[in-house]
Amino acid sequence: MENLSPIMLGFLGSLAAGSLTAVGAAPVLFGRIPSRATRDLSLGFAAGVMLAASFFSLIIPALDAAEPMFENGAMPAAIVCVSILLGMGAVALMNEKLPHEHFKTGREGPEAASLRRVWLFIIAITIHNFPEGLAVGVGFGSGGMEGGLPLAVGIGLQNAPEGLAVAVSLLGEGYPKLRAWGIAALTGMVEPIGGLLGAGIITLSEPLLPWGLAFAAGAMLYVISHEIIPETHRSGHKNRATLGLAVGLVLMLFLDVWLG
Repeated sequence: MENLSPIMLGFLGSLAAGSLTAVGAAPVLFGRIPSRATRDLSLGFAAGVMLAASFFSLIIPALDAAEPMFENGAMPAAIVCVSILLGMGAVALMNEKLPHEHFKTGREGPEAASLRRVWLFIIAITIHNFPEGLAVGVGFGSGGMEGGLPLAVGIGLQNAPEGLAVAVSLLGEGYPKLRAWGIAALTGMVEPIGGLLGAGIITLSEPLLPWGLAFAAGAMLYVISHEIIPETHRSGHKNRATLGLAVGLVLMLFLDVWLG
């Protein structure tokens, strides 16, 4: 692994993280589906992991990378703030312009009557997963194994409950177990694309490093606020979801310090 380029590390790390979506969805194959309360606890955990990763593995390193480039003490903070907003705006724009559908809240984006409902849902998950792969790729591209491994582990941990949520939703729409699992597994495969892109951009242009790190953080923060947390609160399991978020956040903080 030490001999691999940062770009290849970014691709392989995001591929491994994305593959855990399939692992998380596996219970649907055996009919052992956790309760809604347990699933909300798990999604809260996913939100906590992503929240911690955004700050400790992306935003703080972005500030550290920007500081040597400028004498003005305010400029690094300004770059990071603008990049976070750009990342959030980019995902918000995709969310607005691409037709997609959530099983709980219905269709969003422009009308697309020709698209089947399952494809609308897959587009929604793609909008969700791409920033995660981008973040892992940026982590490996900027810091090699030390920079990317905590992110890959953290994103992989939060992909498991997401994969289960996708598969359970598809079961509820009448899809067979194997097909529901297969679609859930495939939704994780957009992450290596984001990982390859993120690692490539950062590796090829060092001045883009603080911009890329903070952009990836902003994209993830949008997903947390717009998708994951609201989903965990819809069924009345707010306390469990908040507990999951707390555990995920401190676990990711521990992993980032230990592995990084």
